[in-house]
Amino acid sequence: MHKFEEKTIKTKPIFNGKVISLQVDDVLLPDGKEAKRELIKHPGAVCVIAITDEKKIIFVEQYRKALERPLVEVPAGKLEPGEEPAYCAERELEEETGYRPGKMTHLQSFYTSPGFADELVHVFLAEQLEKVEDGLVADEDEFVELLEVSLPEAEQLAKDNRIFDAKTLWAVQYIRLNGLA
Repeated sequence: MHKFEEKTIKTKPIFNGKVISLQVDDVLLPDGKEAKRELIKHPGAVCVIAITDEKKIIFVEQYRKALERPLVEVPAGKLEPGEEPAYCAERELEEETGYRPGKMTHLQSFYTSPGFADELVHVFLAEQLEKVEDGLVADEDEFVELLEVSLPEAEQLAKDNRIFDAKTLWAVQYIRLNGLA
């Protein structure tokens, strides 16, 4: 037991949806007092840093209802039950961009918002990309536009707040620090 561990006394399910579940836990704090924790449960996700042989970075632009605006992002998606992250990364890349990787490398995994959610994002680097004509088709409720940009163009998209989410900002910094594009 960790010295700061909070012991769950009771869990109350609030909502169980397609992407997330919400629950409220009553917990016993290390000092013996009780508190409530509102928690989002998520199956996990992947994101893909995809770079063409011409050193262009692959992004998708899509509308994000939670923000009421479009964002430019690295290809990403939710893990299906029992799905391996590497397989999910390849599937999402092909569905969203029409590219298939010749080489896929796991770089890092990180929690997006550990104060209230257990979403773990697995970051992959896709190289040796091949454009496929008869590839996987995007989800029927997903509308994305493909962008292929240089690193300076990606940095400008970030300055313009068109790239504005943590996973994509992380990806742009990773590309710069490692001289990938």
